[in-house]
Order: sequence, then C-alpha cells, then structure tokens
Amino acid sequence: MIGVNTWVWVSPLTDETLARLAPRIADWGFDVVELPVEHPGDWDPERAAALLEGLGLGASVVLTMPPGRELVDAPPQVVRETQDYLRHCVDVATTVGAPAVSGPAYASVGRAWRMSPDERRAVYGELRENLKPVVAYAAERGVRIGVEPLNRYETSVVNTVEQALEALPEECGLALDTYHMNIEEKDPLQAVRLAGTRIAHLQVCGTDRGAPGSDHFDWTGFAAAVRDANYGGPLVIESFTADNKTIATAASVWRPLAPSQDALATEGLAFLRTLDLTTRPSP
Repeated sequence: MIGVNTWVWVSPLTDETLARLAPRIADWGFDVVELPVEHPGDWDPERAAALLEGLGLGASVVLTMPPGRELVDAPPQVVRETQDYLRHCVDVATTVGAPAVSGPAYASVGRAWRMSPDERRAVYGELRENLKPVVAYAAERGVRIGVEPLNRYETSVVNTVEQALEALPEECGLALDTYHMNIEEKDPLQAVRLAGTRIAHLQVCGTDRGAPGSDHFDWTGFAAAVRDANYGGPLVIESFTADNKTIATAASVWRPLAPSQDALATEGLAFLRTLDLTTRPSP
C-alpha cells in the first residue's frame, strides 16, 4: 500500500481541503491518505471517514508536537495535557479506521538539550512511564502507537532506532521516516531490520524531502529490509509545501522540491510502485 500525507499540499488540514484533495489522491492511485491532527477540531473525523470510505481510501494518522506538548522534562500538567491530546489522536484513528498513530511522541519538535548518560536514562524512564497509559489506551481500541525518531536538528531525545528501542515501553511501536534515517542512521537498512516487528508505520521521501526515487537513497535495499522486517502497512510519502510559510519554516523547506506538489506526489507514487514490497511467509 502506498499513501501520501496531506502536508504535501496544506497545513492545517480542514474538512474543505480534505474534500478537495481526497478525490484527486484516489484518482492518482494512492491507497491511503495520511491525516495530521495538528489541533483537535481542525477537521471532523466522522466526515473524513465517510469521505475516504466512499473513495475506497484507507487512512493513517499522524500526531504533531508543537511547543507546549511534552512528555518528558515538563510540568505534570503539561504531561497530562499531552497525554490527553494523544488519546484524542487515538480516538481519531479509531473513527477513520487508521491502524496506528505515529509521530515524535516525547518532546516538542525543535526542543533540544544536552544530556549526560545518567540524565538520558532518567528521561527515557520518564518517557516510558508517561507513554504507557497512552499505549494501553490505544491497544484497547486496536490502535498502535508508533514513536518516530527525528534528526538531531529537531530533537535531542530520540534520533535512532537503537535509542527508540531503549527509550520506549516494549508494547510501543516505532514509526520510521527515511528522511531522518538518512541523516542519523549509520546503516538505514540495518536500522529497519533492527526495528523489525516493532515498526508500526513507515514514511518515505527523497533525501531532500522531495519525491522518493529522485535521490541517492538505496531504495532497492530499503524494500528488501522492509520485507525482512515483515512490515505489511503502508509506505506514506511525507513532504511539505513551500507555499505555507508556517509549515515551510518548521520543516526547513526553503525552495520547491518538485515542479509542483502534485508532481512530487505522483512521481513518488510511480516510483514506489516499482519496488518489491511483498512480505514473505515465515519458513
């Protein structure tokens, strides 16, 4: 399955923009639409579910962590409010039929600080404790939480798969993004294999945030690693429009990454369809 995040075109998502985008996404041949929950109430999950069902599209849900959403090194009230937001994302996923809620569920994007080994262990312990009730809430509803490592310029908490496996409760999944892995992992393909069955979601894009396939990433090797990990969920193209000042600044998109945003999506889809992503039965 191949999907695309609506951030390729708009931020924040609204009912009106989804109604405009979803039919085009279906016509191009995507299987899944990725729906960001930036602020509860931006869009109506029930309305979205009906729209996507009518178009034969699946859904994935991503969370966002702007300033003020924190699960570590933060006042208890902030942590509780963040947990409430994450539970809301789970409720949204349940409504739209998304199997996972994914994103950097630990600290606000852009927040970074130096940690000694002992301080890092303490932060990871705090993260495990604060994630557990959210993960349990999700599991009761048949939804996985996928926590995403980000690159060093966006966080100092979780940058690699190895760190994620140390930091997260065992029942929590991982969300991997080829953009961040290309920066942080010494061997992105081995990182996918290391994550293995813990992978709850995969996002893909070119190494410059453009269309996958128009870059230097080892996509054939990546597809083999995905097969080895026995991941059966969607690969979702995540990129961002330079036309929206707020999101372009947040994602450091300073120039167009394709002739058009439509081209970024459709060219990426065409390339991803050439990859062999068929999972193999266990021997």
